This record gives sequence, C-alpha cells and structure tokens, in this order.
Amino acid sequence: MTNAVGRDIPDSCVILGETRKLQPYRGPFAREPNVVTRTTFPRFVRPGATKLVGSLREAIEKTDLKSGMTISFHHHFRFGDVVVDTVLRELARLGIRDLTLTVSGFHPVTEILCDCIREGVVTRIHHGGIPRELGNLVARCILKEPVVIRTHGGRARAIGAGELPIDVAFVAAPACDAYGNVNGTDGPSPCGALGYAMVDARHAKRVVVLTNNLVPYPLHRISIPQTHVDYIVATDCIGDPTWIASGAIRQTRNPRDMVIADQIAQVVQHSGFLKPGFSLQVGTGGVSLAATSRISDIMRHGGIQGGFMLGGITSVAVDLLKEGLFHSLLDVQSFDQGAARSLTETKEHVEIDASFYANPHSGGCAVNMVDVAVLSALEVDVDFNVNVLTGFDGVMMAGPGGHSDTAAGSKLAIIGIPLVRDRLPCVVKRIGTVVTPGETVDVVVTEYGVAVNPRRADLLKALEGSSLRLCDIQELARKAEDITGTPEQLRFTDHIVALVEYRDGTIIDVVRKPEA
Repeated sequence: MTNAVGRDIPDSCVILGETRKLQPYRGPFAREPNVVTRTTFPRFVRPGATKLVGSLREAIEKTDLKSGMTISFHHHFRFGDVVVDTVLRELARLGIRDLTLTVSGFHPVTEILCDCIREGVVTRIHHGGIPRELGNLVARCILKEPVVIRTHGGRARAIGAGELPIDVAFVAAPACDAYGNVNGTDGPSPCGALGYAMVDARHAKRVVVLTNNLVPYPLHRISIPQTHVDYIVATDCIGDPTWIASGAIRQTRNPRDMVIADQIAQVVQHSGFLKPGFSLQVGTGGVSLAATSRISDIMRHGGIQGGFMLGGITSVAVDLLKEGLFHSLLDVQSFDQGAARSLTETKEHVEIDASFYANPHSGGCAVNMVDVAVLSALEVDVDFNVNVLTGFDGVMMAGPGGHSDTAAGSKLAIIGIPLVRDRLPCVVKRIGTVVTPGETVDVVVTEYGVAVNPRRADLLKALEGSSLRLCDIQELARKAEDITGTPEQLRFTDHIVALVEYRDGTIIDVVRKPEA
C-alpha cells in the first residue's frame, strides 16, 4: 500500500505474536476511534492486607509474570534510571523469556538491556524512541518482530485502546505510602511529573511500585492512586535525579543556532499569535531554548502575558511562570530539578498525564490548545515532512516524543533546523523516514532563510512585512546540496526493522535494514 505521504507500507505485519492488518496513514485526522475497549482490570484487596512485599522477586512471582508477556517502564528519571536494569536482571535470573518491552521514552542503553535482547529475554520492543546504541542492535535484525515506534500521544492512545496491552507495569516512585499512593516530587530522589507512568498504571493488569521512600499513609500529594497499585517493593535506589537534565536538554551559544532562534522569535512575533493569553510549547534543544529566551524578551518589551506552557517543563519555563510572563504550566515530564521542585511549590504548575497531553482519541488533548510550537528535526524535505528518528545511515537514533502530536494540534508549528549539519544537508528532496507529516508543519526556519508551507497563505502574508528572508523550501534544499554536494543514495534490504505509527495508530512509514 502507498500511504498519504507516498511511502510504501506492507499490508500486514506480525505484532505481539499475531498477524495484524496495517492501516496506512491517510491524514492527520482521518482515523477516528471506532471500537470500545476495556483496559482496566479488577482488583480486590481485603481489609488488613498488605501490598508490601519483601523483594522484587516476590513481587514478580505474585504478578504471575510469565514468558511471552508485556512489561512497561516510564522514563522520568531519563539517564539516571536504574529500575529497568534492576527488573530485567531479575527476570533473566528467573528464566523468563520472550518478553515485549514498552518504555515511554529514552533511558540509558546499558549492557544489561543489550544482553537481555541478545539472550532472548526481550524479543519485542514497543518504544517512544530508539537511541543510537539500541538502533545499531535493532538494525542487526535480532528481534522477533519489528520495533513499533509511537509518539507520546500515540502510545497513550494505543494503551488505552487495548492495542498495546500491558501485563505488568513497573513504576519507579520517589514517594509511596504503604497502600500504593505515589508521587514523583517528594523524598530524596524527586523526578517531578509522572505523566507517562500514570497512563501505564491506569491500564496495566498488574502494577509493581519500586520506591526508596516509604511514607506514612496517606501520601499528601497523589499522582498514581492506590487503586491502581498491586505490590510495593522497598529498595535502596530507584534512580539518580541529577541525571534527569541530560541528553537532549542543552543550552547553546553556537552563532548559527542563535541566528535560527532569532528568526523563530521573529516568525512568532509577526505571525499574529504573539498576543495576550497565547500558549507555547518548546523543545529542550539549544535552538528551542534560545528561541524561548528571544520570545520572552519580545513579551517583556510588549507587555504581553501569555497563557500556558505545555509539555516537558524545564527551569526556564518555571522562571517565566514566576516572572508572570505565563500564568500556568502543564507538565507531563519535568526535565530538571527546578521543574520538579516547582510542582510542589506552585499551584499554577500542574501535573498532567500523557493521555491528557496528547492522546488524539480522547475527549480533547492539551496539544489541541497550543498556539505556537517550536520543534527541532533531523531532516525536513521539500514537502515539509519531518524525520526525527533515523540518522544519515538509516539507523534509528532518536524518537518522536510529542513531535507529531504537537505539530498536529498547534496553530503554528515551527521547525528550527540548520541547513547543513556535520557536512550533510538537513533540508532535502526526500527524507529518510517520515515521522511528522508536512501538512501539519507550518514554517521551516534555517540560518539561510524561512520557508512557509504553501498551505498557510495567511501566514505568508503576515510575514511578508517583516525583515525575515522568506524563500521557497525548494530553494533551501538546492542551497544545502550546493554546500554539501549530492549525498550518496542509501540502499536498504526488504527486511522491515521498525513500524512508525502516526499518533492515530496508522502507519506513516517503515524503517528497513540498511544494506551492509
């Protein structure tokens, strides 16, 4: 089948052990939910019963976790996480094999995880993104099935719809009482919002909480309630919160990045959206954070108070809230310790779950209320399609996060990207992997100029009176190729190593194994 972005999609594929007919991507809002599923499971706890168990092994045995099942984790500790390794190590010792692993996002790719994949403890992965180390392993085709890549909103949708059933969810809890009430802000290891874990705990058949901070009942601030928790394991360490602000989160002083950030701020200023009450989501990369600084300068100068900021929240956003430039923060994941502390100190800083954030098949997700979204990319093509998954060699190295979700929901989606990166063009005729469809992208900003999607004639007219260098995106692609030369065309086998789901569950692209 050929989908709406011109990619060839197989008719069917084996997913979770059964052959499923695939639905090709037809448009950002073409697929609506058409089934009613029950993904909550009965629990019965008698008065006087305890949920506390003596060890992780005992908790695993009590969940009746067996080979072939699906386990889930959250990534709120990011590169400081230790729970994934701890659990996988114990599962391997118990001889449990053929597991499906679903994680909400990036986590450290350790030798324990890689060994579990090589040894068949983990044979399927449904993930929010694939770091380079794991991408290299997946490209060797040692998994039983293709990896399924989902956005944050798409993962919440799939779990809620029963398309990704979770047998046992493991939750790293900075604070937990003896009956299973959990939050991410109290105790010696705060990670902040638990927006992704909240969805897993709500829909998993069984939930095991690992905590290094047992507190008296009841916990005063509850993110995951006792009604969703089956067993509690007291442990010495669940993660290092000092490593939350790592990986994709970075400040920049690169002159090229600053030029792009300045132009993004000008696009926002002249777009007509920068007005009292406007809402904003930005990424955590250097360009995005620099653009936030520039936008806030314009707000100060113009006496503009925004409405809310959304997404993964950093101390930068917290400072803007405290200054009064925005009146609230909606936080699905806290990206540093300042943001984690703010959740307990500021009533205008609100924790939300991943479904509230970006699930397209819900009663209305927060991304639908965003005015301006500033996003990054690995590649953009002349049809404004965006790749945030595969590198220049065709190997997976990142993940969509909330990229496609926010682009679809926001009124103005801006991609900030250098024209050339590491001597390779970033604006190209055809990208390697489509993750975010071009019809949901409004503007591409590079250091060489700004391209407006032809679908947005209103926006082009608004920007024409500015000092921005407006150009056709074809012109940017030609300029990039003039600088780098024509890149060698990659060759791929027919073997599919990953399915790329759009947020609605349709297939927007596939990743094939590169030829040796």
